[in-house]
Amino acid sequence: MLRFSANLSMLFLEYDFLERFDRAAAAGFKAVEFMFPYGYSVATLQEKLHANGLEHTLHNLPAGDWEKGERGIACIPGREEEFRSGVQAAILYANALGNKKINCLVGKTPAGVSPETVRQTLVDNLRYAGNELAKEGLLLVIEPINHFDIPGFYLTGTQQAIDLIAEIGCENIRVQYDIYHMQRMEGELTNTLINNLPKIGHIQLADNPGRGEPGTGEINYDYLFSVINQSDYDGWVGCEYKPKTTTEEGISWINRYR
Repeated sequence: MLRFSANLSMLFLEYDFLERFDRAAAAGFKAVEFMFPYGYSVATLQEKLHANGLEHTLHNLPAGDWEKGERGIACIPGREEEFRSGVQAAILYANALGNKKINCLVGKTPAGVSPETVRQTLVDNLRYAGNELAKEGLLLVIEPINHFDIPGFYLTGTQQAIDLIAEIGCENIRVQYDIYHMQRMEGELTNTLINNLPKIGHIQLADNPGRGEPGTGEINYDYLFSVINQSDYDGWVGCEYKPKTTTEEGISWINRYR
């Protein structure tokens, strides 16, 4: 059975972040994910989750200076200590909030640095993160992102992510497969999912073009959901889309699949 998690960094933006927990529960969601919990105390987030009977499914490692356009620091030489500090912060929140998966945005390829140095920096950082998360029984996922939305992003394809994971050599690292991003970069959604399912740790969705809710674009979600539903994937599917109007006005699509 498909299980949908509301991404509170994308949905219910009409409301303050903490109120989004209430709105997600009222809309029928049983779980939530969000990009960064670090601006809120553990106690505050615990209270919102418990009050609404929500499971927390995913958050990201700290990703550098978001307002200045940084989208992760794992591939940037010279930021290793900052990266390691972020890993420890992410683990603290995951353990406190009951979450078992942490996503790493690897970052944009830095200018003026050799490809070999960038690659080795990324491998070393992700190996550190994987080993630290393994001590806590946590899964690390890495997310390929399309280069139209984030020009220069280092990780842009499924096979690229799988090859990187093999090079790192940690058993607890998987791909975060974002259907929207991979539709833009690769297509072949069904075959990619089926052929790589054991290597996929989390799935996210949005339609294309526009990154709206399912049914607003070209992706045949009826078919794709049937494929996921019949597969061995037993995780949550994160709803990480930009509602065409308001979240609540556009949420009716989900009723067909619950």
